[in-house]
Amino acid sequence: MFNNIPPLTKNIIILNIVVYVVTNFFLYALHNQQLYYSLAAFFPLSPLFKSWQIITHMFMHAPLGNGSGLMHIFFNMFTLFSFSFLENVLGGKRFLILYFLSGIGGFLLFNGWEFIQVERHAMELEALGFDLSAYFSGENQVFKGSVESIETQKSLVANIMQTMSTPLVGASGAIFGVVAAFATLFPNEKMIILFIPFPIKAKYLLIATVAGSIFFGINGNMGGIAHFAHVGGALVGYILARIWRKHLYRFNQH
Repeated sequence: MFNNIPPLTKNIIILNIVVYVVTNFFLYALHNQQLYYSLAAFFPLSPLFKSWQIITHMFMHAPLGNGSGLMHIFFNMFTLFSFSFLENVLGGKRFLILYFLSGIGGFLLFNGWEFIQVERHAMELEALGFDLSAYFSGENQVFKGSVESIETQKSLVANIMQTMSTPLVGASGAIFGVVAAFATLFPNEKMIILFIPFPIKAKYLLIATVAGSIFFGINGNMGGIAHFAHVGGALVGYILARIWRKHLYRFNQH
């Protein structure tokens, strides 16, 4: 079965597995977190952010024993495997463009939403008399005001610090782009999905998934899931498929 996977998809899956094994070896055998946090992606304004993380985070997944652990990488790679024939439809070059641009799109939309939240919290802190810029510059800042105001300030600062220090990992943005491209190119294909006892057309599944991701993302029901990364990846996949589908027959002749 593995031999039938198109070459680029196979290499992406292998690379994900290798990175997962190596980073977990460093985490648990060597008790070294540096590699994991160097390859995961952080909020661009965080001191932990490095430019290469825009790409490397796509090959990172939740570590063993932490949250979804093995299931995170398993479901991502299983989904990619399930749609691997799209590489044959688009050709290797376009499939690679689809995969990586979708992953980057997921990173950008997720962090764009995070930036809006950080700015909103910063404005609230400013209104309460807390100097966030001075705080990040290392100056000693004292929470002032009523007990309720102080608790609000502490909560807002904690939220901002969590955004700065929480890594984004996973291939979900890239894979959502692949799935969205499939649903755009073959909207009426019926699919069987886990936990849904009947076939559903690809276009309806895509709409429902994106709508759910937007809802949970806006309402803050993150549950450790980067919902807007899914939306960003799906949006890029949809746009690219719309551009390419006019020439799909010509692609398949070369």
